Amino acid sequence: MKQTNANTGMPAQSPMYDPAVALEFFKSGGKAGRVEQGTKFFAENQKGRRILLQSDKMYLLLQGEVGLIANNKAIGGVKAGEIFGELTAISQSPRSATAIAKTPCRVIALDEGQFRKALARKPRFALMFMSIMISRLRETIRRLKASRALTKEGAWKESAAFDQELLADLVRGLTDEPPVHFDRGRPIVKEGQSGIRMYAVLEGRVAVSVGESVVERLGPGGVFGEIALLEQAPRLASAVAETDCSLLPINRNAFLALVKTSPEFAETMLRSLAERIRLLTSRLKKSA
Repeated sequence: MKQTNANTGMPAQSPMYDPAVALEFFKSGGKAGRVEQGTKFFAENQKGRRILLQSDKMYLLLQGEVGLIANNKAIGGVKAGEIFGELTAISQSPRSATAIAKTPCRVIALDEGQFRKALARKPRFALMFMSIMISRLRETIRRLKASRALTKEGAWKESAAFDQELLADLVRGLTDEPPVHFDRGRPIVKEGQSGIRMYAVLEGRVAVSVGESVVERLGPGGVFGEIALLEQAPRLASAVAETDCSLLPINRNAFLALVKTSPEFAETMLRSLAERIRLLTSRLKKSA
């Protein structure tokens, strides 16, 4: 099965996806249940809320088949062993498709609280999940470049992933690197570079760009550079200090330790990636 939308499902045949890791993760947080044919799991444009409702859940399909519909058209399906509904569950963004049980199904559903508990028990899933989301991000950027949508003007709000005090508490003792200062206008990282550190913004504002186009602005608490750090691959984007900035460098060992020991850190990083995918996918849709 090939998914046609970034917010509909996590394909089991992806080389980064391990169904056994997914099953272990979901079983650590929830229990399997049966769903009748014709049941609607969630509806297109339904928005997740930070209370434990159906709209907030993500699912692992154990048996059966789920159909996906967007704009009144079938866009694909979910098969046994695959995850669906995960981006909205993490980022609280509107659902991009309607999911309906095409056959009787068995699923494990996780709400926000269960997801957090599972992250604490099975951090390996977070690393796998991040890798898959990064793959989606790369594909979205490739399509944006091909459509030249990145060259179009757009407003980008300033974003922050972390509460600064929480971030300071998390990294204390994991890295000996002091904060670094960048003057206004100075490049911080460049697209195509190898990356050995990610950065958290302590003070100031950073502009992240792909090619010549700004795709994100980060204020205090914002993070960038984690993609190259996780994949040990060339950087996807450049970053420039829009104002004088103070940044906290986080190396790969500290990053991996944080993901494995802090569910809060792992969840926040996943939410940050999900929000980037949502914003870029939205821009791609507008350019169509």
